[in-house]
Amino acid sequence: MTQVAITVNGKLRRALVEPRTLLVHFLREQLNLTGTHVGCDTSQCGACTVLIDGRSAKACTIFAVQADGTAVTTIEGLAANGALHPMQTGFWEEHGLQCGYCTPGMILSGVALLQDNPHPNDREIREGIAGNFCRCTGYQHIVNAIRHAAEVK
Repeated sequence: MTQVAITVNGKLRRALVEPRTLLVHFLREQLNLTGTHVGCDTSQCGACTVLIDGRSAKACTIFAVQADGTAVTTIEGLAANGALHPMQTGFWEEHGLQCGYCTPGMILSGVALLQDNPHPNDREIREGIAGNFCRCTGYQHIVNAIRHAAEVK
């Protein structure tokens, strides 16, 4: 077992983990933050996307011990003081989800995209979410949602 100290959604969390524990399993099973989804176990779908030190990362590709000393933001950490994050509002207003399984990862990828490019065009948005799969939509509502967030941010 290895001791880790990870700031998750603004709160320092210390825990003992097996060295082989993936960050996604640490978040879901040890911290009960189940908004980070396990979709494929092969790093293809992006359902497990979180922000690590502000950069998007697939939590199924990172061991919890590798995240030691970092700041991790999950979907549960985006809303502040009961108010949705602009990206969450965009998904709400523009119907950017259907089943919702990909939505947390899609939202966090959108947040990271707007940090790097505050005013992306539709092509740049599609490129920014290329690592996330949605099996329900044609992506246009997701693009609209991210564009909405960029406009209100």
